[in-house]
Amino acid sequence: MAFIPEFKLTSKVPGTALWFLFHDQQLLIRHEEDKCFIPNADDLEEFDLTPIHQQFLGSLDDDPCYVAGLSDVPQLSDAFKFIRIFNVFKQFEKDVIQAAGLANHLVQWNQNHRYCGKCGNPTENKTDERARICPKCGLINYPRLSPAIIVAVCKDDQILLANSPRFPAKLYSVLAGFVEPGESLEACVRREVHEEVGVAVKNIRYFGSQPWPFPDSLMLAFTAEYAGGEIRVDKTEITDAGWFSADNLPSIPSDISIAGQLIKWFSEDIQSAREST
Repeated sequence: MAFIPEFKLTSKVPGTALWFLFHDQQLLIRHEEDKCFIPNADDLEEFDLTPIHQQFLGSLDDDPCYVAGLSDVPQLSDAFKFIRIFNVFKQFEKDVIQAAGLANHLVQWNQNHRYCGKCGNPTENKTDERARICPKCGLINYPRLSPAIIVAVCKDDQILLANSPRFPAKLYSVLAGFVEPGESLEACVRREVHEEVGVAVKNIRYFGSQPWPFPDSLMLAFTAEYAGGEIRVDKTEITDAGWFSADNLPSIPSDISIAGQLIKWFSEDIQSAREST
């Protein structure tokens, strides 16, 4: 599958259209024989589902995709259920996850900007770009993006991993945090690492990026080297942290996330170094 994000509405909604429908911050899915699917236009008609505040997302294998809310949910068959948005990682492949993430981002942005923050007038979808505009005062609101750094800190043949209160009890990952106003990305890396675990870093290098629309983050990934200090967790953002070798990693995120990709890079880099000696 290939997902292509677009913002212009199509002239009609064909029966092959896929609908990312949200109710109470959960996504509606259909499952058949241990496989999961996104509902299509025929499903909407069969169960008399009425989407509200719909937006066009783009195309998934040439099938148009829409996102909308559901104010009321009628009785559905056992083939349908609502899931938390993070559970799409367990149920679908990468391109559907990308579409579902964008859908989650847009449905929350649309809900939060139905009224102008300047004059209070109802807003409208802008026709020439992904934005909402106030027809009274002209204020334009674009989908919010919250930049955040994520960093793999390495010391010799070990990587710094930490457990957060937001994680399952045994899951460890690399450090991350939001960029503050007036702060460079590199300064954010140094600050977040020091605030969360008390160590200093050097040789910060850009690794890659990933949209993380849960609800609206853009993850900017870096690698860095340990420069000094002892681990002292802040007990608020981090409950435990430590240095781990590639041969002794704890439970870590899937490499569908850029956190998992950073840890995979570390493991492969260590393996490559061993093979070259």
